[in-house]
Amino acid sequence: MEDHRAQRVSEAVREELAELIGFEMDDPRLVDVTVTSAEVSPDMRHAHIKVALNGANEKKAIAALEHAKNFLRHELAARLNLRRIPEFHFACDAHADADSRIDFLLRRARRGRAKE
Repeated sequence: MEDHRAQRVSEAVREELAELIGFEMDDPRLVDVTVTSAEVSPDMRHAHIKVALNGANEKKAIAALEHAKNFLRHELAARLNLRRIPEFHFACDAHADADSRIDFLLRRARRGRAKE
């Protein structure tokens, strides 16, 4: 039961952070940053956020996110009805396009089997 709740909260946190970072923050260091995943701990105290940096400077983007951490927590508290807003830990997602690559390979494998 706890695991299911953590997954739902993780998805809600990811969606809200993606909207906040992508559309509502005016920091030029965050122009090419997209949130790829969020994993909230079962006790809801920590959230590990992975971001994809599309051509952005990694150190500057992570520094900008660390600087905006309290603003993001405040905005998330206003949007989500949670008892505890998790502490954010940002990291660069090394394989941001892995999901699309896996989907592509699966489709290609299905097409290959259909022809045989």
